[in-house]
Amino acid sequence: MSGHSKFANIKHKKEKNDAAKGKIFTVIGREIAVAVKEGGPDPSNNFKLATVIAKAKANNMPNDTIERGIKKAAGDADNVNYEYCTYEGYGPSGTAIIVNCLTDNKNRTAASVRAAFSKGAGNLGTPGCVSFMFDEKGQILIDREECELSADDLMMMALDAGADDFNEEDDSFEVLTSPEAFEGVRKTLEDAGVAMLSAEVTKLPQNYVEVTDPEAVARLNRLLDLLDEDDDVQAVYHNGNI
Repeated sequence: MSGHSKFANIKHKKEKNDAAKGKIFTVIGREIAVAVKEGGPDPSNNFKLATVIAKAKANNMPNDTIERGIKKAAGDADNVNYEYCTYEGYGPSGTAIIVNCLTDNKNRTAASVRAAFSKGAGNLGTPGCVSFMFDEKGQILIDREECELSADDLMMMALDAGADDFNEEDDSFEVLTSPEAFEGVRKTLEDAGVAMLSAEVTKLPQNYVEVTDPEAVARLNRLLDLLDEDDDVQAVYHNGNI
């Protein structure tokens, strides 16, 4: 895990997101709306909604904002017309990139994503061209300084709750689960008072690509920044180790 601290990456993302909190809340609000439409407003019976709520809390979305979003979505379910779509391609230095979107206009989104890849010296590929390089996992990151439990106690709690793996870094702990076990593990840690820096079902690269050339680093960062700025983009996954 050395060389690509997940804790450092998530802190960097949060620092950037704090300057655009409205965008993050908009992104999560769309996910709430779609989750409620597909499975109803009760997170105990709607795994997707429970997962989105966990993501919302990890991004410091207030509880009353989450509840308002659920109630609004329940009342406007027939008017929700967002669709999920995924784009895959390559960035500088052969990095693999997956872009998950939630949009009410696929043509607009496709054009925006294609433009981001072009401006970042990347190439948009065909569906499935890089997804095989990633594994879908539940991932929970915990700030070591904020955790009152010992590493051994936290590990045993997570594994007993159904986690697949537990990793320890100098600054953080990482709990990995299957997508199916994620919510049970997350709820166990939440009930135990464990503060989570990040908690979501994500895509983790099987291997990382080292990006060291300054020009390639600049282009990759530009590509990722352009995608992050797009309101239709929900999540971006890549295997670049910058």
